[in-house]
Amino acid sequence: MGFESFGQISFAAQTKVGDFVDYLRKGELRGTKCQECGRIFFPPRADCPWCPGSVLEWVKIEGTGKLVSFTRVHYGPTGFENDTPYTLALADFNGVKVFGRITKELVEEKTNIGMALKAVAVTLPGGQLTYELIPA
Repeated sequence: MGFESFGQISFAAQTKVGDFVDYLRKGELRGTKCQECGRIFFPPRADCPWCPGSVLEWVKIEGTGKLVSFTRVHYGPTGFENDTPYTLALADFNGVKVFGRITKELVEEKTNIGMALKAVAVTLPGGQLTYELIPA
């Protein structure tokens, strides 16, 4: 299956990193790692922007991350208007920065910089796949 299964609204059906969705279907969040320079990318990239390397391998984003920053979204972009409010976050998983939504079950008043988070795969109504950050 292609990238059209990712997210609430997918704007692209095909991508060179379409396996991202297959890993989500297996319950795994993955990024890519350049075999030339060793840098890890999330969201996954098909080519390394740091070196001429284009041989990347899939690596799991696992364990516990720490919340670096977050914001509460009250006015959603096209396709997300009916989903507000929601919280977007940046979490650090051992040097790999992951940008994503925090689960709606975590109220804003209990969301704190430095808190421990895990990334989990989520199946949305209609079968679309995404991921969320949840308290660890």
